[in-house]
Amino acid sequence: MEGKSKIIIYVALCANVGIAIIKFIAASFTGSSSMLSEGIHSAVDSTNQLLLLLGIYKSKKLPDDTHPFGYGQELYFWTLIVSVLIFGIGGGMSIYEGIIHISHPEPLNEPTWNYIVLACAALFEGISFVISIRTFIDRRGKQNFWRNLHNSKDPTLFVIIYEDGAALTGLFVAFCGVFLTNYFQLPVIDGIASILIGLLLAIVAVILIIESRNLLIGESAYKEKVQGIYEIVISDDDVYKLRKPLTMQMGPGEVLLALDVNFKTEINNEKIMLAVQRLEENIMAKYPDVKQIFIEAKNLRKKGDKESNNENKI
Repeated sequence: MEGKSKIIIYVALCANVGIAIIKFIAASFTGSSSMLSEGIHSAVDSTNQLLLLLGIYKSKKLPDDTHPFGYGQELYFWTLIVSVLIFGIGGGMSIYEGIIHISHPEPLNEPTWNYIVLACAALFEGISFVISIRTFIDRRGKQNFWRNLHNSKDPTLFVIIYEDGAALTGLFVAFCGVFLTNYFQLPVIDGIASILIGLLLAIVAVILIIESRNLLIGESAYKEKVQGIYEIVISDDDVYKLRKPLTMQMGPGEVLLALDVNFKTEINNEKIMLAVQRLEENIMAKYPDVKQIFIEAKNLRKKGDKESNNENKI
């Protein structure tokens, strides 16, 4: 899973570095504000992919005394930084360039270069977008794509999908800006296109900030996974009652699980220990990403029994 995520990031990184270079060259030759905004967009995206790779690296550090549950959430922190960069640098500078171009409009030179660059950029961004979409569908299925994307726990996928989607939309806006500016000979239109690209980046950044915040403050695992864990536990012959499993996503492939289980009254402590071990093995066999399990085991006996309300915390 991690290998595929890295491949997607490397593909997006290579595409964005090359695209950013040719966009800046085209902007310098033609004087297009929207093309310059697109260059800034691709440069920010390239930086973002490097930060995601840094987040993956840091999230693999082993648990220690200061972080007993590991460093999995490092990736979520760097995803938040990526979102802020998209909003501040990508969106802010694009809007600024658009305002400057509207205030001091300049005619475009050699707009053909812009069309060539936009076509090449659309090709590379499209390839990266298709690869990331296919990988995501392979993991989460074709149904309810947008809901699955919203609920995704892996920033290496959903960030790339949002970025590439915004990039393709921005390229279309830039194309319209260059074409309409050249057709009507109104340089102001190119500035407006730059502002629209900036607003697009700001919207995507806000979405990513919200997603990152939810993961950082302790989002639960997928509902299907929580329900599956519940069914595994409640179907055990020795289990009498189970409260809703509590889960926390500690990283894209790491879940912490807490269970409050009431076992049947006729079983003793030794059998409870065996049942706890059996439950842990069954859960981890079906859900390998559940790395840590904490079970509060209770055996509620009848009143007057010496082991009445005996509680075993595992």
